[in-house]
Amino acid sequence: MPSDIDTIIDDFEFLDEWEDKYRYVIELGKSLPAFDDAARTAQNKVNGCVSQVWLDSSVLDGSDKKIHFEGDSDAHIVRGLVAIMIAAMSDRPAAEIVGYDAEALLAKLGLDSHLTPQRSNGLRAMVARMKSVAGEAIS
Repeated sequence: MPSDIDTIIDDFEFLDEWEDKYRYVIELGKSLPAFDDAARTAQNKVNGCVSQVWLDSSVLDGSDKKIHFEGDSDAHIVRGLVAIMIAAMSDRPAAEIVGYDAEALLAKLGLDSHLTPQRSNGLRAMVARMKSVAGEAIS
């Protein structure tokens, strides 16, 4: 999996056709680490997604309270979207996650206008969950 969101942004800019971009998103999803079945709990399920999405998190040791996310989905494109948001927000300080502009990222990638309303709503729900987890770590 690309180690950072900048690589994903660069790759997106290189691809001209949306069919290729969708394939790339699916490939990103395939590169996610295996998600532990024990983490497929109601607590980790992201509500608001048409597809099933799970998001698990842990606070890494250290004074800056970095949050590590792992996720999965039963839908290929959505799993890729999970991978993009994990690349953008995981392993960063909680305060940075809370302030992260996910909408700007989606606009930069062009995903804001190329996702169905249901997928967009699900993606917003996932981002809200990530920010909520980070906010809880700060307080």
